[in-house]
Amino acid sequence: MWQTQPVHIFNVDGSSLLNMKACTIHGPKSLEIEDRPIPKPDTNDLIIRLGAGGICGSDLHYYHEGGVGDFRLKKPFILGHEVAGEVVEVGSGVESLKLGQRVAVNPTRACLRCPECLSGRSNLCRDVFFYGSAARVPHVDGGFAEYFIATERQCIPIPETMDFRVAACAEPLAVTGHAAFRAGSLVGKRVLITGAGPIGVLLAATCRFSGATDVVLTDLLDEPLETAKKMGATETVNVSHVENALTKGSLKSAFDVAFEASGSLKALESCILVTRVGGKVVQVGSLPPGSSAAPLNKIMAKEIDLLGSFRFADEYRWAVDVLSRGWIDVTPMLTKTFPLSDAVQAFELASDRRRAMKVSLVTG
Repeated sequence: MWQTQPVHIFNVDGSSLLNMKACTIHGPKSLEIEDRPIPKPDTNDLIIRLGAGGICGSDLHYYHEGGVGDFRLKKPFILGHEVAGEVVEVGSGVESLKLGQRVAVNPTRACLRCPECLSGRSNLCRDVFFYGSAARVPHVDGGFAEYFIATERQCIPIPETMDFRVAACAEPLAVTGHAAFRAGSLVGKRVLITGAGPIGVLLAATCRFSGATDVVLTDLLDEPLETAKKMGATETVNVSHVENALTKGSLKSAFDVAFEASGSLKALESCILVTRVGGKVVQVGSLPPGSSAAPLNKIMAKEIDLLGSFRFADEYRWAVDVLSRGWIDVTPMLTKTFPLSDAVQAFELASDRRRAMKVSLVTG
């Protein structure tokens, strides 16, 4: 289905446009803008012209380390999975979408046949294709290209007035929506979030939207914590400034739910220590590859539920709806926009947590 033959897309002068620019990763610190054939849609596919793509933490891991978690780069591929754009070519079997329509694009294409998909957990699909991921071989190309292919069921229409950069945030918002779902009801709950990256600050917004009364967000830097305040955190704590942070101030009181969103083993330990007896800890961030140590006796003695949260399932449609209605405002986290040709500069800025929260790539 994911073919690479050129399609009939044209330049403004009417000449056929056979190739496109794509942002490909070749190894650590080896990001290139190269010509690729424009993909050709099958019957139920569409070609999307990139409107905006957000650089995610996993994209940065591929850029700096050549992999993310246990997924390692084996061959060059196109990055990017937080994407939205415009439909420019439609397969003959597509019924619900038309040329020129603006869409947010779910980067997941689950098989819908395996036991996980059939039980409603398509995020754990055994045969999933996920944009810009080295989880399978050959790797799956992502959306950081002038044009990319999507199936009809991946595309959700967005309002004409909706900023493509906002629509692209549906993917990370879906991640936080799934994490909140894993935690259960948050109404009236006291919540801790470790890590004020894009997922952490969107978790703050999601938890407040879901009824949490107190949302405390921690980080090692002041700058991202300032964004967290604008995104719903009721309190922020720079743990590098607080000696024995776990025994002082707001962190001394027990939390009903803790979300670990930094990918730090130390932060996971902190979550377990400050979660109340019978509470829940949700691991959202990608921890270092291999085995990880944790204070498991505390989990046992306090009967804490330790839950994993991986990507999202039906929460993507929820996220698009929430953003379309303006119920969660993501504009405070939008840092800067770069043309695709300046992807290396964009990745360097996105890597600086003091200066950037969410950097976007656009065509042009």
